[in-house]
Amino acid sequence: MSLFYDLQININGEYTFFLNQDVISKYSGTLRKIIKQSKKKRDKKNKSTEIITIEIDEFPGGPDGFELVSRFCYSNGGISIDVSNVSTLYCCSVFLGMTEKLCFSNLLLQTETFLEEVFYSSWNDIVSSLKNCEQVFLHAESYGLVDKLIFAALTKISRSSEAFSSSSPSSSSPSTTKNTPESDKRSNLQTVSCVRSNEWWFDDMSSLSPMIILKLIRIIGAYKTNIKSLVLTKFLLHYLKTRLQTKSSKTELVRNKLEYSDLADTAVKGVILAGKTAFSCRKLFWVLRVLSSFSLSRESKTGLETLIGEMLDQATLDDLLIPAAGGSREGGFYNVDLVIRLLTVFVSNIEEETSMKEVGRLIDKYLREISPDQNLKVSKFLGVAESLLDSARDCFDGVYRAIDIYLQSHPNLTPQDRTKICRCLNYKKLTLETCRQLARNPKIPPDVAIQALKSRCDNHEHRTLTPEVKLVNKSMCRSRRHSQDKKHVTLHLKGFDISDKLADELKTKGGYNWKVMDSFRERL
Repeated sequence: MSLFYDLQININGEYTFFLNQDVISKYSGTLRKIIKQSKKKRDKKNKSTEIITIEIDEFPGGPDGFELVSRFCYSNGGISIDVSNVSTLYCCSVFLGMTEKLCFSNLLLQTETFLEEVFYSSWNDIVSSLKNCEQVFLHAESYGLVDKLIFAALTKISRSSEAFSSSSPSSSSPSTTKNTPESDKRSNLQTVSCVRSNEWWFDDMSSLSPMIILKLIRIIGAYKTNIKSLVLTKFLLHYLKTRLQTKSSKTELVRNKLEYSDLADTAVKGVILAGKTAFSCRKLFWVLRVLSSFSLSRESKTGLETLIGEMLDQATLDDLLIPAAGGSREGGFYNVDLVIRLLTVFVSNIEEETSMKEVGRLIDKYLREISPDQNLKVSKFLGVAESLLDSARDCFDGVYRAIDIYLQSHPNLTPQDRTKICRCLNYKKLTLETCRQLARNPKIPPDVAIQALKSRCDNHEHRTLTPEVKLVNKSMCRSRRHSQDKKHVTLHLKGFDISDKLADELKTKGGYNWKVMDSFRERL
């Protein structure tokens, strides 16, 4: 009579099972062979120990999977098989060689019979079986189980889509369709239903691991199923967004980084292929927000940004306000570099004046929005402001307002940086009132204020001499205080005047006299 247990099996170095050799050998050909070999080795070494120890690595399902097999063996080949464990049991039975050669109705046959029913069963059973494959993915893939279940799922999706298309207006013959308002309404409803029908499977498949979804994508690409590329692209976007929203997603994203990166790149290729006809500018920005959480390849990132950049004139301020990648705020709260790249694409590809001015107004709003950011550097501000040509703006008042907000939010800027940030202004395109505000603004460096006033005056002088702009030089010419070779010209412009002489008087050897400058600003 055999011992209660005479076999120790260690699974994946995690757990040891104490079993009976005869019970296990009855159902597993693999273990029967290992036990026979172990006995021969023991006999050669003249060891009397009856307990045999076996170590098994990479067992499908780990200790949990082997426990199911043990229950099957100790229950005389009886076990409850359902969609939550059939994939695991199937892989275990193949791994252990539990075939009909050993006994009637062994585990392999039982799981194969159950799976045959699943392939033609309900949609939920197929998805649940795929879900169970995640625990034994490498084995299930090598044994072909994942492929079979995916084909079964694709068959369900295709049949459902065909059912809708057969009842769609396009399949109806002209003789059976009356051209009446009621029939038109029904046709529109059927068309909407047909479109929605293509997406009914999105939520269920989004519960699966990225490894299974990647396998599905590869199968579709290899065998050209009836799923349209646009539907597939929308599913990938839906899937990636859903995975970001699931609990403990950060851990899973790190663990399956490569798989998610491949899926994101595939989604981008689909978006680029569909192009502007299928995705609006706002939708493309949504795609960018979702996929920026994954490691996109440089090619995919460039392609998506190029597509968005060419449609930038359709964007809104909310579209551009994308937080900086990685949660880092050292370089600023918003992803300013992205906007600069989009502007570069737009300027390189679009020449329409209307579109250019539309983007000019948008960027002025964007500058005002990002200006209060304490971590926004002057170089980044200028990078955005100077990405557009002067012709994109009829007026630079919006740029000045953004500069004013920036200077108020960054009181510790050096005089050099204050002067530097003003270089993006075209003084000749400032309105009179804004030019006055600039001249009065104590945060604006004096040399900038003087230059702005002189440019404004010169601009009006070159346009035309009107009653509002008068040349006054007679009194200065008569004065003996001035040299004969230099005439000082003063321009009176709607309430303020600035001359070369006044500009010189405001200067001292060390720069501008701030007291004199402040007094001058008070008179404006």
